[in-house]
Amino acid sequence: MKLFPRMLRRILPMALAVLLGACAQVQTTQSGLVGVDRTQYMSSLVSEAELEREASSQYQALLAEARAKKALDADAGQARRVQAITRRLIQQAGVFRQDALHWNWETHVLSSGEVNAWCMPGGKIAVYTGLLEKIKPTDAELAAVLGHEIAHALREHAREQVSRQMAAQMGISILAAVTGSQATADLGSTLSQVMFTLPNSRSNETEADRIGVELAARAGYDPRAAVTLWQKMARAGGGGGPEFLSTHPSSGSRIADLERVSATVLPVYQKAAKP
Repeated sequence: MKLFPRMLRRILPMALAVLLGACAQVQTTQSGLVGVDRTQYMSSLVSEAELEREASSQYQALLAEARAKKALDADAGQARRVQAITRRLIQQAGVFRQDALHWNWETHVLSSGEVNAWCMPGGKIAVYTGLLEKIKPTDAELAAVLGHEIAHALREHAREQVSRQMAAQMGISILAAVTGSQATADLGSTLSQVMFTLPNSRSNETEADRIGVELAARAGYDPRAAVTLWQKMARAGGGGGPEFLSTHPSSGSRIADLERVSATVLPVYQKAAKP
């Protein structure tokens, strides 16, 4: 009866050493004017290139499904508007990481009643018509949404979360090997869970807010629109809130932080917006 606990006491330190050894300190972006400089930890089990390939595969599958339903860029005017704003934001991405200027960016509008938008690793962007039609964002507010989502990709927040999930699953697999149960770590399903189900951490959200505001300001969009955008988001859908907020948790301090950061980059916007 005591053999199994003794075995666990021996194997758990080894498992922990393996998990810690698989992580490395990473700084994915420059800090910018908004001062995003948190050290990130990424698992060597999840490479940037591998995650981008998986994201591209999932994105193309989503586009094919939408195309079959005639739900891909159904309104040409909406698609042009979203793509034009996105291009201006991407042109500023080099402030935070130069390599992002050479990503294979794609932007599409999907017909769906959900108030939602996202950017997968490597720059695969989707905006849902529900966000455009229910929130009715101004161009500057839409730039705030898109800048926020682009920021998640620049900071590789999905990879960061996938690293945590895969490390946890690896630990479970080690225990499963001891107990004789079954557990597997699958990159595709983990990425889907991170992108569309799990909420972002408070630190990831704050970083995306701040970087997104600076991208918008540098692109010539009023950064203060981020405040009105999140106020609209909070009011949308009654007490339940829109789908967007299920993976983008809000808080009372968020608006205050957005107001502070917007004021910081306001001179950048005023300079960029001059004719």
